[in-house]
Amino acid sequence: MTEFRTALLTRLSLTDFRNYTALKLSFSGKLIAFVGPNGAGKTNILEAISFLTAGRGLRRAALADIARQDASGSWSVAADVMLDGLETRIGTGLVANSPGRKVRIDGDEVKGSESLLDYVRILWLVPAMDGLFTGSGSDRRRFLDRLTLAIDPTHGRRVSDFENALRQRNRLLEQAGSDSYLTALENQVSELGTAVSFARNETVSLLTRMIGEKRSQALPFPLAEVALEGNFETEMTGLDASDREDRYRQMLRDGRPRDRAAGRTLNGPHLSDLKVWHASKGMPAAQSSTGEQKALLIGLILAHAELTAKLSGMTPVLLLDEVAAHLDPNRREALFSKLNSLGGQVFMTGTDAALFEALPQEAQVFEIKDQKGALLRGPSTP
Repeated sequence: MTEFRTALLTRLSLTDFRNYTALKLSFSGKLIAFVGPNGAGKTNILEAISFLTAGRGLRRAALADIARQDASGSWSVAADVMLDGLETRIGTGLVANSPGRKVRIDGDEVKGSESLLDYVRILWLVPAMDGLFTGSGSDRRRFLDRLTLAIDPTHGRRVSDFENALRQRNRLLEQAGSDSYLTALENQVSELGTAVSFARNETVSLLTRMIGEKRSQALPFPLAEVALEGNFETEMTGLDASDREDRYRQMLRDGRPRDRAAGRTLNGPHLSDLKVWHASKGMPAAQSSTGEQKALLIGLILAHAELTAKLSGMTPVLLLDEVAAHLDPNRREALFSKLNSLGGQVFMTGTDAALFEALPQEAQVFEIKDQKGALLRGPSTP
């Protein structure tokens, strides 16, 4: 993927973030590993980096909970990003007792975290996602929305507005609101919901095509088949965007008595589910072994990284938490080789430096201990 633009974090600084009073790290490589005992704060560094893009970070934590205990309640993350030969300072954080997180680019405050997508796209894989295929549909929808956001910067705001309009409709049904107000709200729900569904389906279609192009390649991880399923998708089969919106609006109107009795909206894209299969075995991912599920998930993230680069023209930064721990040495080496070929920057964590022995010589390995990061191997930075 070397033909794409590559964003590289060259410096990272945290202030009162999780367990860190202050941390400053400099990077010169594309493949970077953080090693150290459990509880040292390795994942906290990945979480900090995840806030340098749109969204709620890899843990989806409440902003106030991120601030270091017994500190002021404020926190910040800042990084220097090299892109197209130019270095830009981006940063974000929370000011105590203020709503929402602030975003700055080269010292100027900007509105909304979507602006960060112009400088860096970030994807991640964390142990909490290991149960994705056997967990709730809401987890898989959130996962798909994260994939969609990386290629469509407006998707996050669209999903938020849709969910807010849906909550208002449910509340109005409960309070026996007027038909005219319900109609106005349902116009919003149908417009936003149709757009959300269309964007999700487009991501699934593009991802399917990207995976299909790799069937003839010898890859270290199994290929997945993906589809978006649900009553809403079935209802909308064969309809264009305008007709889908009209159909959804009618579904909402016809479903008022049922939804009022249930206390929630019983049909719509908020109930759709991302289905995943092990392609070569024709088996649902949920029925695959734990190891196969992990390998399928890694394969999906790698395919999506390539798709993100292809559509945005920018290789994404990958955050891989404890990704190597449960892989055998051969598959670990194959993973590192694949990550190196992607061309983007990758940050990984592990408890043992031996897990990263197969990394190329130019990779950097940092030991994280006592709120500090010390370079164990790889080129140092000025």
